[in-house]
Amino acid sequence: MTRPDGTGLSDAERWAQGMAVRREVLSDEHVDRAVAATTPTTAAWQDFIVRTAWGDVWSRPGLDRRARSIAVLSSLIAHGHQEELAMHLRAALRNGLTIDEIGEVILQSAIYSGIPAANTAFRIAGAVFAETDGKRP
Repeated sequence: MTRPDGTGLSDAERWAQGMAVRREVLSDEHVDRAVAATTPTTAAWQDFIVRTAWGDVWSRPGLDRRARSIAVLSSLIAHGHQEELAMHLRAALRNGLTIDEIGEVILQSAIYSGIPAANTAFRIAGAVFAETDGKRP
């Protein structure tokens, strides 16, 4: 019996669900690039993140995608993962957050993650917003 959180799905079903969610959140273009860049060394990693991050966690019904994007942005800022931040800023726009809401998330992060982290996040966000013209990518 399959539950809404995905338990009871086969690995292949979790992978298919995860790939669909990953494409909706990150875009076909991004996912196609990631898939094309897969090597024998990274193939197991790609399979793992598709099934686990996207097929299990991002597919759960407990939070909508806007809320998940807020959590991801906050975590990336807090841990200094700037290499992932631009990608997830685009995803947050795609998931319905506005530029003003993203600014609030970054401002909130400054209190708990530090001013340098927020300063970097605002710089990266400015570049993403300029490239997307503030619209959903």
